[in-house]
Amino acid sequence: MKTSEALKLVGGLAKPSKMPGWAYGIPAAECKTGSKLVNVTGSTCEGCYANKGCYIFPVVQAAQYRRLKSISNPQWVRAMASLINSKKAKFFRWHDSGDVQDLQHLRKIFQVARLTPGVKHWMPTREAWTQKYDNKKYKPDNLTLRFSMPMVNQPAAGNWNNTSTVVTDPAKVTCPASKQDNKCLDCRACWDPSVKNVAYGKH
Repeated sequence: MKTSEALKLVGGLAKPSKMPGWAYGIPAAECKTGSKLVNVTGSTCEGCYANKGCYIFPVVQAAQYRRLKSISNPQWVRAMASLINSKKAKFFRWHDSGDVQDLQHLRKIFQVARLTPGVKHWMPTREAWTQKYDNKKYKPDNLTLRFSMPMVNQPAAGNWNNTSTVVTDPAKVTCPASKQDNKCLDCRACWDPSVKNVAYGKH
């Protein structure tokens, strides 16, 4: 598939300035769990960054909804893999906005990861049902699935392979971005399955 065709089909990728590679976002309003947590005081989705700023510009929202609609296209997996491979980047983040929609969507993400073996994928999620598929039987090794704990200062769930937390105590923060101009720079902890939990500072 030509890159131009893939780009048109999937609706494009994002290039977050803080990260080492490319990303993909769909509407935060369509998060199955996050759209409920956003109204819960003390949740990690309260005040969600993807519900404000540039994310709410009409042109951005329109693009995100086009991407969401495209997931049902039979050629989506092929197009996503083609587009990611064309970027020749070593790291990819799923859902800098939004979250996995259902099992069919998750399986397609797994397929994309398998078709991009030279790329390390990271998918944060608040969808607890995905834990069932976070193992070698289903998930490719180059994809790190991190369960994002739903409440601020909530301890990491020990039954998950990989997690992320949000904490208010600076001494417990392990993500270095806040100390380096809000950028990953050389850190790749989020993509690294050997890193059990990544603790972000609340901001």
